[in-house]
Amino acid sequence: MPKQSASSAPPKPIRWAGSLVALEGAVAFVVAVILVIRALLGHDQSQASGYGTAIWFLILGGAVSAGGVALLTGRRWGRAIAVVAQVLLLPVAWALLTDSHRPLLGILLGVVVVACLGLLFSPPASQWMALEYGDVDDA
Repeated sequence: MPKQSASSAPPKPIRWAGSLVALEGAVAFVVAVILVIRALLGHDQSQASGYGTAIWFLILGGAVSAGGVALLTGRRWGRAIAVVAQVLLLPVAWALLTDSHRPLLGILLGVVVVACLGLLFSPPASQWMALEYGDVDDA
């Protein structure tokens, strides 16, 4: 395979992972909106502030969305955000499966997280990341 430039287009696994990560960020935005609506309607906030939690989801959703869009547009720095997000979502999937008694959501999230990690660390994705530093052989 000939050596490509560092500005080469991202491989399909990176674009697929970028789509999944951007979708995760969009879900965080939706959760933030739902939390604000619930708070405005006067739902019980004794356990957690709906507004504060919504702000937290907006911040995290924005960062995760930025990572997903970065991967979709071929920016390598998005991979770091995507990997950290997936690693942090693994215990969330486990909690949904066990303590929260939401096995369907836990299975769905777990499948998305494991698939995304697989895509992010696939051989084409790793080779694409290595192009930035010129570490790919001309094999």
